Amino acid sequence: MKLTWFGHAAFGLEPDAGPTIITDPYTPEGVGYAPITQAADLVIISSDDDSAHCRADLIDGDPVVVNALTVAQNGGATEALGVEVTAIEAAEWDHHPEHEVPGQNGMYRFTLDGIRFAHMGDVGNPLTDAQQRFFEGTDVLFALAGGYLTLELPDLMEMIHRMRPKLVIPMHFRTLTYRPRNTMWIESFLSHFKEDDIDFAFGATHDIKKDDIPERTRVLVMDYVR
Repeated sequence: MKLTWFGHAAFGLEPDAGPTIITDPYTPEGVGYAPITQAADLVIISSDDDSAHCRADLIDGDPVVVNALTVAQNGGATEALGVEVTAIEAAEWDHHPEHEVPGQNGMYRFTLDGIRFAHMGDVGNPLTDAQQRFFEGTDVLFALAGGYLTLELPDLMEMIHRMRPKLVIPMHFRTLTYRPRNTMWIESFLSHFKEDDIDFAFGATHDIKKDDIPERTRVLVMDYVR
Protein backbone atom coordinates (compact mmCIF):
# COMPACT_ATOMS: atom_id res chain seq x y z
CA MET A 1 0.00 0.00 0.00
CA LYS A 2 1.11 3.51 -0.78
CA LEU A 3 0.51 5.94 2.08
CA THR A 4 0.65 9.72 1.55
CA TRP A 5 0.46 12.51 4.11
CA PHE A 6 -0.99 15.63 2.51
CA GLY A 7 -0.72 17.59 5.75
CA HIS A 8 -2.83 18.32 8.83
CA ALA A 9 -5.11 15.25 9.31
CA ALA A 10 -5.34 14.26 5.65
CA PHE A 11 -3.85 10.99 4.44
CA GLY A 12 -4.19 9.13 1.17
CA LEU A 13 -4.19 5.32 1.11
CA GLU A 14 -3.74 3.44 -2.16
CA PRO A 15 -4.08 -0.28 -1.35
CA ASP A 16 -3.06 -3.32 -3.34
CA ALA A 17 -6.70 -4.40 -3.11
CA GLY A 18 -9.73 -2.27 -2.31
CA PRO A 19 -10.75 1.36 -2.76
CA THR A 20 -8.42 4.33 -2.51
CA ILE A 21 -9.18 6.35 0.62
CA ILE A 22 -8.53 9.93 1.71
CA THR A 23 -9.05 10.97 5.33
CA ASP A 24 -10.12 14.38 6.65
CA PRO A 25 -9.37 16.57 3.61
CA TYR A 26 -8.82 20.25 4.41
CA THR A 27 -9.34 23.68 2.88
CA PRO A 28 -5.86 24.57 1.56
CA GLU A 29 -6.21 28.29 2.31
CA GLY A 30 -7.21 27.54 5.88
CA VAL A 31 -4.30 25.34 6.89
CA GLY A 32 -1.62 26.37 4.38
CA TYR A 33 -1.03 22.93 2.87
CA ALA A 34 -1.13 22.29 -0.88
CA PRO A 35 -4.41 21.39 -2.60
CA ILE A 36 -5.03 17.66 -2.66
CA THR A 37 -4.87 16.58 -6.30
CA GLN A 38 -5.14 12.83 -5.74
CA ALA A 39 -8.50 11.26 -6.57
CA ALA A 40 -10.21 8.82 -4.23
CA ASP A 41 -12.92 6.20 -4.25
CA LEU A 42 -13.83 6.81 -0.61
CA VAL A 43 -13.40 9.88 1.62
CA ILE A 44 -13.82 9.61 5.39
CA ILE A 45 -14.37 12.84 7.31
CA SER A 46 -14.48 13.28 11.08
CA SER A 47 -17.29 15.87 10.84
CA ASP A 48 -19.15 17.83 8.18
CA ASP A 49 -18.71 21.36 9.56
CA ASP A 50 -14.97 21.84 10.10
CA SER A 51 -13.22 23.14 7.00
CA ALA A 52 -9.90 21.73 8.17
CA HIS A 53 -11.30 18.21 8.29
CA CYS A 54 -14.33 17.87 6.01
CA ARG A 55 -13.64 19.09 2.45
CA ALA A 56 -14.62 15.96 0.58
CA ASP A 57 -16.07 18.26 -2.09
CA LEU A 58 -12.51 19.20 -3.10
CA ILE A 59 -11.50 15.59 -3.86
CA ASP A 60 -11.58 14.35 -7.45
CA GLY A 61 -13.06 11.03 -8.50
CA ASP A 62 -16.69 11.45 -7.33
CA PRO A 63 -15.90 9.58 -4.09
CA VAL A 64 -18.30 8.00 -1.67
CA VAL A 65 -18.24 10.11 1.51
CA VAL A 66 -18.54 8.70 5.03
CA ASN A 67 -19.02 11.09 7.95
CA ALA A 68 -17.53 9.41 11.03
CA LEU A 69 -19.62 11.53 13.39
CA THR A 70 -22.81 10.35 11.69
CA VAL A 71 -21.56 6.76 11.92
CA ALA A 72 -20.78 7.18 15.63
CA GLN A 73 -24.27 8.60 16.29
CA ASN A 74 -26.03 5.83 14.36
CA GLY A 75 -24.79 2.55 15.75
CA GLY A 76 -21.04 3.01 15.38
CA ALA A 77 -20.46 1.08 12.14
CA THR A 78 -21.17 1.26 8.43
CA GLU A 79 -19.87 -0.26 5.20
CA ALA A 80 -18.78 1.61 2.10
CA LEU A 81 -17.25 0.06 -1.03
CA GLY A 82 -16.57 -3.11 0.92
CA VAL A 83 -14.75 -1.31 3.75
CA GLU A 84 -16.22 -1.40 7.25
CA VAL A 85 -15.84 1.93 9.03
CA THR A 86 -16.39 2.07 12.78
CA ALA A 87 -16.49 5.30 14.77
CA ILE A 88 -16.88 6.75 18.24
CA GLU A 89 -18.06 10.25 19.08
CA ALA A 90 -15.62 12.91 20.29
CA ALA A 91 -15.51 16.69 20.72
CA GLU A 92 -13.13 19.53 19.95
CA TRP A 93 -11.13 21.27 22.66
CA ASP A 94 -13.49 22.89 25.15
CA HIS A 95 -11.63 26.21 24.84
CA HIS A 96 -11.32 26.32 21.06
CA PRO A 97 -10.71 29.98 20.11
CA GLU A 98 -12.82 29.80 16.94
CA HIS A 99 -15.92 28.03 18.27
CA GLU A 100 -18.11 29.07 21.19
CA VAL A 101 -19.45 25.53 21.46
CA PRO A 102 -16.95 22.69 20.88
CA GLY A 103 -17.65 20.98 17.58
CA GLN A 104 -18.60 17.32 17.65
CA ASN A 105 -16.61 14.89 15.53
CA GLY A 106 -15.87 11.22 15.17
CA MET A 107 -12.73 9.16 15.65
CA TYR A 108 -12.74 6.25 13.24
CA ARG A 109 -11.24 2.91 12.22
CA PHE A 110 -11.10 0.82 9.06
CA THR A 111 -9.09 -2.09 7.65
CA LEU A 112 -7.32 -2.00 4.29
CA ASP A 113 -4.89 -4.60 2.88
CA GLY A 114 -5.31 -6.43 6.18
CA ILE A 115 -3.92 -3.45 8.12
CA ARG A 116 -6.07 -2.00 10.90
CA PHE A 117 -6.00 1.82 10.72
CA ALA A 118 -7.31 4.27 13.30
CA HIS A 119 -7.70 8.04 12.89
CA MET A 120 -8.17 10.37 15.87
CA GLY A 121 -10.27 12.94 14.04
CA ASP A 122 -10.20 16.26 15.91
CA VAL A 123 -10.67 15.21 19.55
CA GLY A 124 -9.64 17.96 21.94
CA ASN A 125 -10.06 16.58 25.45
CA PRO A 126 -8.76 13.67 27.57
CA LEU A 127 -10.10 10.38 26.27
CA THR A 128 -12.71 8.49 28.21
CA ASP A 129 -12.13 4.84 28.99
CA ALA A 130 -14.42 3.86 26.13
CA GLN A 131 -12.59 6.19 23.72
CA GLN A 132 -9.25 4.72 24.75
CA ARG A 133 -10.49 1.18 24.28
CA PHE A 134 -11.72 2.10 20.82
CA PHE A 135 -8.06 2.03 19.71
CA GLU A 136 -7.31 -1.45 21.06
CA GLY A 137 -5.75 -3.70 18.40
CA THR A 138 -4.68 -0.83 16.13
CA ASP A 139 -1.90 -1.51 13.63
CA VAL A 140 -1.49 2.07 12.37
CA LEU A 141 -2.60 5.06 14.43
CA PHE A 142 -2.87 8.53 12.89
CA ALA A 143 -2.15 10.46 16.09
CA LEU A 144 -2.86 14.09 16.99
CA ALA A 145 0.62 15.25 17.97
CA GLY A 146 0.44 19.03 18.24
CA GLY A 147 -1.11 19.49 21.65
CA TYR A 148 -2.81 22.86 21.19
CA LEU A 149 -6.39 22.74 19.78
CA THR A 150 -6.40 18.95 20.27
CA LEU A 151 -5.86 16.70 23.27
CA GLU A 152 -2.70 17.35 25.26
CA LEU A 153 0.30 15.11 24.75
CA PRO A 154 0.16 13.44 28.21
CA ASP A 155 -3.42 12.42 27.47
CA LEU A 156 -2.42 11.07 24.06
CA MET A 157 0.49 9.15 25.54
CA GLU A 158 -1.74 7.60 28.20
CA MET A 159 -3.81 6.03 25.44
CA ILE A 160 -0.76 4.95 23.42
CA HIS A 161 0.88 3.30 26.44
CA ARG A 162 -2.35 1.56 27.34
CA MET A 163 -3.53 0.44 23.89
CA ARG A 164 -0.08 -0.08 22.32
CA PRO A 165 -0.73 0.64 18.63
CA LYS A 166 1.96 -0.95 16.49
CA LEU A 167 2.84 2.04 14.28
CA VAL A 168 2.11 5.64 15.25
CA ILE A 169 2.11 8.27 12.51
CA PRO A 170 1.88 11.82 13.90
CA MET A 171 -0.38 14.46 12.33
CA HIS A 172 -1.86 17.87 13.18
CA PHE A 173 1.42 19.26 14.58
CA ARG A 174 3.20 22.51 13.83
CA THR A 175 5.18 22.69 10.60
CA LEU A 176 6.71 25.44 8.49
CA THR A 177 3.37 25.53 6.66
CA TYR A 178 0.86 24.98 9.47
CA ARG A 179 1.94 27.09 12.43
CA PRO A 180 -0.73 28.17 14.93
CA ARG A 181 1.18 29.97 17.64
CA ASN A 182 0.75 27.45 20.46
CA THR A 183 0.75 24.26 18.41
CA MET A 184 3.82 22.15 19.17
CA TRP A 185 6.58 21.10 16.81
CA ILE A 186 7.09 17.38 16.30
CA GLU A 187 10.00 17.29 18.78
CA SER A 188 7.60 17.66 21.71
CA PHE A 189 5.77 14.50 20.67
CA LEU A 190 8.93 12.57 19.86
CA SER A 191 10.40 13.34 23.30
CA HIS A 192 7.98 10.74 24.71
CA PHE A 193 9.68 7.92 22.75
CA LYS A 194 13.09 6.32 22.72
CA GLU A 195 15.23 7.43 19.80
CA ASP A 196 15.58 3.83 18.63
CA ASP A 197 11.79 3.59 18.27
CA ILE A 198 11.50 6.51 15.81
CA ASP A 199 11.77 6.26 12.02
CA PHE A 200 11.60 9.00 9.39
CA ALA A 201 10.05 8.55 5.97
CA PHE A 202 11.99 11.54 4.52
CA GLY A 203 9.15 12.15 2.13
CA ALA A 204 5.40 12.51 1.86
CA THR A 205 4.83 8.93 0.67
CA HIS A 206 5.67 5.61 2.24
CA ASP A 207 5.06 2.01 1.21
CA ILE A 208 3.56 -0.08 3.97
CA LYS A 209 2.72 -3.78 4.09
CA LYS A 210 1.06 -5.90 6.72
CA ASP A 211 4.23 -7.96 7.13
CA ASP A 212 6.16 -4.76 7.90
CA ILE A 213 4.01 -3.78 10.89
CA PRO A 214 6.28 -3.84 13.98
CA GLU A 215 5.62 -6.09 16.94
CA ARG A 216 5.73 -3.19 19.42
CA THR A 217 5.05 0.51 19.17
CA ARG A 218 7.20 2.51 16.77
CA VAL A 219 6.78 6.02 15.37
CA LEU A 220 7.00 6.95 11.72
CA VAL A 221 7.39 10.67 10.97
CA MET A 222 6.31 11.64 7.46
CA ASP A 223 6.83 14.82 5.48
CA TYR A 224 3.84 16.51 3.84
CA VAL A 225 3.07 17.04 0.16
CA ARG A 226 4.61 20.28 -1.19
